[in-house]
Amino acid sequence: MKKLISGKVREIYEISDQELVIVTTDRISAFDVILNSTIKDKGIVLNLISLYWFDYTRDIIPNHIISDRLSDMPAYFSENPAQFDRRTVLVKKLRMLPWEFVVRGYMFGSMWKEYQASQSFCGQRLREGYRLAEKLAEPVVTPSAKNSAGHDEYVPLERLRRELGAAEADRICAVSLQLYRACFAQALKKGIIVADTKFEFGYDENGALVLGDEIFTPDSSRFWAADDYRAGISPKSYDKQFVRDWLTERGLNGVTPAPALPQKVADATAGLYRECCRRITGRELITTNV
Repeated sequence: MKKLISGKVREIYEISDQELVIVTTDRISAFDVILNSTIKDKGIVLNLISLYWFDYTRDIIPNHIISDRLSDMPAYFSENPAQFDRRTVLVKKLRMLPWEFVVRGYMFGSMWKEYQASQSFCGQRLREGYRLAEKLAEPVVTPSAKNSAGHDEYVPLERLRRELGAAEADRICAVSLQLYRACFAQALKKGIIVADTKFEFGYDENGALVLGDEIFTPDSSRFWAADDYRAGISPKSYDKQFVRDWLTERGLNGVTPAPALPQKVADATAGLYRECCRRITGRELITTNV
């Protein structure tokens, strides 16, 4: 067993030629910088929510999850449950695609900024008159090329179709939209609007397309409280937008060395993550003592 990656949030271990173990930590990043703070039990929340959605979408597309039981993993993990329980999964090793498939259902974030300047985003022309946070006429896929350092680069769909192949690009975009629509409807029943989200895909040993990474978590998606939503204003968020806003208001977005969050900001963020987990999974998270 060897550690392959220590990323912004996840630790990835190679178990064999076919399997990985992924541990989701309590680290938090914003604007591509890992902050000098942790969010209590954030890794557990992300893992539980992602497992919920992987199970919910298994009939749409296969995913990389093999097991979330420590007993199915090497002894190093099962012998340290306080460190690894509820935040660790055994997954298939995939040949991952070098793109993220971002599905946007609402006018917000980088799309809003570019729309104000050009009435388009990622090479797609949009109709006039959208307000901040307004629902789009139809959700759109805005792919991005994954970069090992710095921001990912949004790419036009036509470039993706050239590089991946038109038929395969269209197939993955269609799957992404199917995933978004199905889980948007389910989340809305639980009082959460999924404004946007991102997917990562890879191919297994047989060449089959498989959904990997995480899905529909507060780190990979923009979650809004449905009860408080109104177009034209920034909605109440169940993701790390609270942290992004705190950094932006103080001119600390993207600053290195990474700043630490005030404890009250970290605690409030942890509360949002726990509430998101409760709403989506129906499980009340019992927090740890460490």
